[in-house]
Amino acid sequence: MFPDVISSGTPPVESPTSIDAHRQREVKWMALLPLVPPSQARRNKKVKRLLLDGVPSSVRYLVWCHLSDSKARAIPGVYAQLGKRQRVPAFSDIENDAKTYFPDQTQLHPFDGPLVSLLQAYLNMVPDIQYSSGLTSIAGHLLLLSPEEDAFWIFASMMDAHLRPYFSANTIQLEVDAALLSKAIETNDPAVCKKLYVTFSIPPSAIAKSWFSTLFVGTLPVDYLHRVWDIFLYEGVTLLFRVGLALVQCVRHLLLQATSEEAAMEYLVHPPLACLPSTADAFLNQVLMMKLKDDDVRKQRVKMEAQVKRQTQSRTNGSSGMQTASISLPKTC
Repeated sequence: MFPDVISSGTPPVESPTSIDAHRQREVKWMALLPLVPPSQARRNKKVKRLLLDGVPSSVRYLVWCHLSDSKARAIPGVYAQLGKRQRVPAFSDIENDAKTYFPDQTQLHPFDGPLVSLLQAYLNMVPDIQYSSGLTSIAGHLLLLSPEEDAFWIFASMMDAHLRPYFSANTIQLEVDAALLSKAIETNDPAVCKKLYVTFSIPPSAIAKSWFSTLFVGTLPVDYLHRVWDIFLYEGVTLLFRVGLALVQCVRHLLLQATSEEAAMEYLVHPPLACLPSTADAFLNQVLMMKLKDDDVRKQRVKMEAQVKRQTQSRTNGSSGMQTASISLPKTC
């Protein structure tokens, strides 16, 4: 949990007026990373303090590697071998989504480019994953900061640790988190909750999927997104609930004035920049200050997962659980 907040006087990480502070943070990160084993990074208080202070763009992908412990998962030769397998059924969708979601990053568009190759490899390795455009959003953004193979293993680590159930044929995890998110919105703002879920009858899963299965790519400006991912890789899924609550707070007046479900969803998924705090750190402050007990969310997730799983198994006469452990790794030389 993050009880701390960033000082209101903290300048944006990338601000030209904070070059010295930026360099100092860079030095601190480069000094700390060799001292903290990746497997312990998410429990280390010094790492937490530096994350709150900011992550320089020059070391961000290294920090993400560390927090995700992706190097421990990397198996030499596997990525290249996966790339030689036959095309996955979603190949054309990936290629089209790459152009749709990253129109200005032409290096991600080719059928044999890094984005298509990364997702082709991952979907070959984990064949039970159901493709959706959220995978392209997340993987593409990683590739904008990381070398291709490093991005692949960070992506695989993020999926294994946090996101894989959102892309399972079984929607239990999404149903659970959607219900928890709607409850958190009700607790924080009953009026908005009534407008979204009663007046407009928006399915809770529609909001949760739009945010959680993309990790807010396309919803937040890039610098805001980076700060959210910095903390997400330390804190985990509970941070996504906080970000959602903060976004609801930011566009509250628009939601209450909205006259249609479509308008409300547009404000939630593509909030006007003028509604967001003026800096990424100010937004992160707002996220961390939202009324939410992280430990309660974790406990409720476990309890609700078991409950929904039992109901689902009953409806389908004993169907499989939330996700399978299907992994298809090639043999390496």
